[in-house]
Amino acid sequence: MTIDEVSPFERPNVAVTLSSLRDATPRTLTELTHSTGLSRPTVEDALARLIELGVVEDGAPAARAGKVGRPARLYRFRPEAGAVLGLDIGEHRIVALLANLTGATLARVSVPVAAAASGDERLALVRTAIRKVLAGADRDRSHLWAAAAGTSGIVDPDGRVVLSHVLPDWTGRHLGSQLRRSLPCPVRVENDANLAAVAEHWRGVAVGVDDVVYVHASHRLGAGMLIGGRLHRGFGGAAGEVGGLRMLHWDEAARYLTHQVHNADGEDRDDAAERVFAAARAGDPAAIEAVEEFAHDLASGIAAMVLTVDPELVVVGGRVARAADVISDPVERRLRALCVRPPRVAVSILDDEAVALGAVRAAISYVEEHIFRL
Repeated sequence: MTIDEVSPFERPNVAVTLSSLRDATPRTLTELTHSTGLSRPTVEDALARLIELGVVEDGAPAARAGKVGRPARLYRFRPEAGAVLGLDIGEHRIVALLANLTGATLARVSVPVAAAASGDERLALVRTAIRKVLAGADRDRSHLWAAAAGTSGIVDPDGRVVLSHVLPDWTGRHLGSQLRRSLPCPVRVENDANLAAVAEHWRGVAVGVDDVVYVHASHRLGAGMLIGGRLHRGFGGAAGEVGGLRMLHWDEAARYLTHQVHNADGEDRDDAAERVFAAARAGDPAAIEAVEEFAHDLASGIAAMVLTVDPELVVVGGRVARAADVISDPVERRLRALCVRPPRVAVSILDDEAVALGAVRAAISYVEEHIFRL
C-alpha cells in the first residue's frame, strides 16, 4: 500500500507521478510526462507501480475529436482506494467524518454525550461513532489508512492529554494509544482549536492565507494559529492557550454572557448564549450590554495573540460564529483600540464541522507524508 514498497531508486519518480495525479483529474501519459518533467519510459514505469499498489487506474482512452489513430489512455488517481477518519471529541457531542483520500466526505455521524460523562464513557461513545460512520459508508476498519482526533486541552505529540479543564477524567489520558487499540491505522491526536485552524486554511475563510489566528468561541474559549501556513503548536503543545492569563477573563467570559441575562442552569451553555445573542439582536439593553462585555474579553485575548504573531487574518469560529451580526463590530472595535496593526477579522463558515474536518485534513497529511512520501 505504501510507496516504501517500491525500490529506493524508483521511489522519487513514483512520488512525483502520483503528485501530478492527486487532484483526481484523468491525464494521458503525454500530459504526465510534461507535468512531471520525467521521461516517457520513467513515467510508464512509475504508473505501472502505482497501478500495482492500487492507487492509480488505467482508464478508458481519451476521445480525440477529428484525430485519427489509437486514442491515448487516461490515468486517474483512485481516491476510493482508502479512507481517512476525522473525529471531534467534544463536551456535548462526538462527530465522526469519514472521507476518501482527497477529503470528499463519505459519511458523517454525530453522537451526543453528557458533559459529565467519565473518560471511559466518552471513549466508548467515540467507538460507537466510529462503527456508525463506517457502516454509513459501507466500509470497515480495514479501509482506514489514517485517522486523527481533536479534543479539548493541551495534547502532547504522542497523543496524551496533558491538561483538560473541560472534559472530566481526561487529563493524563493516553488518548492516542487508546484509539490505536481500536483502529488498525496510524492515529494522530491534536487540540481541537488547532485542527479547526487547519480546516479553515484548507476549506474555510483562511484559504490562501498563511498567517492565521483561529479563535474557538462558544461556552469556552480556545485558539490555534498557523504561521507560514503551518500549524504552530509551540514547544509543549500549549501555543494559543491565552486563557491561562487570568486577567484576560477568558475563563469567565462565556459564563458571564449566559448568566448575565438568563438563568442558564441545566441547559447547554451554547444554547443559552444563542438566546442572549437573539435578545441583543432584538434590542434588549441587558443583552446588548452582556454581548459588549463578552466581545471586550474575547478581543482582549485575541489582541494578546495578534501582538505576538501579527497574523494577516483572525477567524472567529465555534457557536459564536452564528452571531456574527451582533458580535463582529464590538470585537473589531476593541481590536482597533488594542493592536498596533489590527488584522482582518472573518467569521468561520464551517460551523460545527471545523474540528472534524481539520482532523480529516490531518489524516490526509499523514497519508501524503508517510504513505505517499509526497
